[in-house]
Amino acid sequence: MKISNIAYTLISLTIIVLILVFGKDLFIPFILALLFWFLIKTVRNSILKIRFFKKIPRAFLTAGSTLILFLLIAVIIRLLTSNIQELSKSLPLYDKNVTSIMSLINSKFDIEITDYLTAATNNFNYTSILKGVFNSLSSIFGNAFMIVIYTLFLIIEESVFMKKISFIYPDESDYNKVNSILTRIDDSISRYITLKTAVSALTGILSYIVLLIIGVDAPLFWAFLIFLMNYIPTIGSLIATIFPAIFATLQFGTLAPFFWVLGGVGAIQVVVGNIIEPKVMGNSLNVSSLVVIITLSLWGSIWGITGMILSVPITVMMVIILSEFKSTKKIAIILSEKGKV
Repeated sequence: MKISNIAYTLISLTIIVLILVFGKDLFIPFILALLFWFLIKTVRNSILKIRFFKKIPRAFLTAGSTLILFLLIAVIIRLLTSNIQELSKSLPLYDKNVTSIMSLINSKFDIEITDYLTAATNNFNYTSILKGVFNSLSSIFGNAFMIVIYTLFLIIEESVFMKKISFIYPDESDYNKVNSILTRIDDSISRYITLKTAVSALTGILSYIVLLIIGVDAPLFWAFLIFLMNYIPTIGSLIATIFPAIFATLQFGTLAPFFWVLGGVGAIQVVVGNIIEPKVMGNSLNVSSLVVIITLSLWGSIWGITGMILSVPITVMMVIILSEFKSTKKIAIILSEKGKV
C-alpha cells in the first residue's frame, strides 16, 4: 500500500512538472496578473482610507487603480525598450574592451594570468548572457496583452466570487469560517507583495541614481533588473550588484567603474536589505533559506529567469495558503523559516 502511494505521488509530481513546463506560456502571464491584481487591490484599499473617496463606488475606484498601475507599467516598458536598444548597440564595444581589460589586470597586478582570463572569458560570453536577459524581459513584455486580459477577468471574478462561496456554504457559520480564512490569506499575500514591491522599487530607484552619476549605459535597464532580482533573497541582490559592475567595466574598459558600481549599488543593497526591509517586512517572508534555494533551482529549471524571479513570491503564497488548513499546516511548518506559521 505504501509503495503504491509513493508511486502515485511520484507520478502525480511528474505530471504536475510536465504541465508546468509545457503550460508555461499560460501560467506565467496568469501568475503575473495575479500579482498585479493584489497590487491593484492595495492601491484601491489605500484610496478608500481617504474620507473623500469613500463615497465613490468601489467599481470606479478599482477601474481607476487599474488604469494608474497599467499606465505606470506602460511608461516603464517604453523607457526600458529604448534603454535595451541603446545597450544592444553598445555590445560590440563591450567585446572589444575585454582585451584591454585583460592587459590592464596583467599590468596592474603583475601576474601572468592573461591567458587564463582570456580562456575563461571566451567560455563566459557576456553578450549571450545579456541577450538571455533581454529575451526573458521581452517574453514578459510580449505577454503583456494576456496579463492585462487575465487581470481584468480577475477583477470581474472578484465581484462575484464571495457569492459563489455563499452558495457552496449556505450555513452562516461555515461561510463565516471560510470567509475568515480567505480574508487572512488575501491580507497576508497582499501585504507581502505590496511591501516587497515597495522595497524593491526603492532599491531600484536608488541604484538608478548611483548608475546615472557613474555614467553607466542604460541605467534604467540595470535599475529595473535590480528591481526584479530583489525578489530573489540573497542571490538576487548579489546578481543585481555584480551584473552592472561587470558591464560598467566592459563599457569603460577600466577597473575603477567596477568598484564604483560594486560599492555604490552594494551599499544600497546592504542598507535596504539589512536595515530597511526587515523593519518594513517583519516576518512576511516566512520561508526557510534551504527551501528558497531549492525552489529557486526548481522554478529556474522549469521557467528559466522568469521562474527564478517568481519562485519566492509563489513559495510565500503557498506557505500562507497551506498554513490556513489543518490538513496542510504540517507542510507549511516544514517550508517556514522557524516553524511558526
